[in-house]
Amino acid sequence: MNPRKLENLDRLAVHTITTKPWSIEEIIANYHQAGISGISVWREVLEKRNPVRIGEDIQNAGMEVVSLVRGGFFTGQTDAEIQASLDDNRRAIDEAAALNASMVVLVCGAVPGQAIRRSLAQIEAGLETLLPYAEKCGVSLAIEPLHPMYADSRSAICTMKTANEFAEKFDSPHLGVAVDVFHLWWDADIESEIQRCGDNGNLLAFHICDWKIGMADMLNDRGLMGEGVIQIREIRAWMEAAGFDGFHEVEIFSNRWWNADQKQFLKQITAAYLGHS
Repeated sequence: MNPRKLENLDRLAVHTITTKPWSIEEIIANYHQAGISGISVWREVLEKRNPVRIGEDIQNAGMEVVSLVRGGFFTGQTDAEIQASLDDNRRAIDEAAALNASMVVLVCGAVPGQAIRRSLAQIEAGLETLLPYAEKCGVSLAIEPLHPMYADSRSAICTMKTANEFAEKFDSPHLGVAVDVFHLWWDADIESEIQRCGDNGNLLAFHICDWKIGMADMLNDRGLMGEGVIQIREIRAWMEAAGFDGFHEVEIFSNRWWNADQKQFLKQITAAYLGHS
């Protein structure tokens, strides 16, 4: 398949964490001015804000609230930890509904030193508990598999295969998968697993950035599209072949970019999106 070049910003969304130095008010104003079409809202920017009002402000600026980030972290060493996680996830679902966001992105959790199979069992139990509440609120849950380097403390779900198995087991229109190229580009089975996900109607989200050679920090040194080795346009073509027609969400954790002029960074995001996505 020969992936086409993007010609406009109609499907470009940006995560608020990408321009971390800005408040949500600055984000809305500057994203609107830059012609960005969607915003994925990280919960931190909602602190001391009314999510209903923020959702209205985003929509009044002509943009869509794509998702709320993030829920999950279902794992724990004690029943109290797990219950606290479930309570927090319900709050996240409530916030998403208030924002008029269609989904909550899930980083599903892991416990250092705990067997992966135990973490997976806790994740399954968490999803089983929360899914009826998400369905009642009209909010979907998007499982985001993370790169294996985060399997120690962030997520026991590290491949599309595992994420697909969870989505298929529950077989709910309100549970699916978020595909992040940073976490999955290395997987030799990613094309077939994306197709499998699409065939089952479970492709909910598509996150983009780049994997730099020689990252200074394995969490906070992601690259702007075109700065690294990920074949983003090819993966996008696989997503579209599998039926995905949603937003392309730029999600960049980067101390380097956070220390830059954010307005110039936003201009570089739109240019890189059109040139390398």
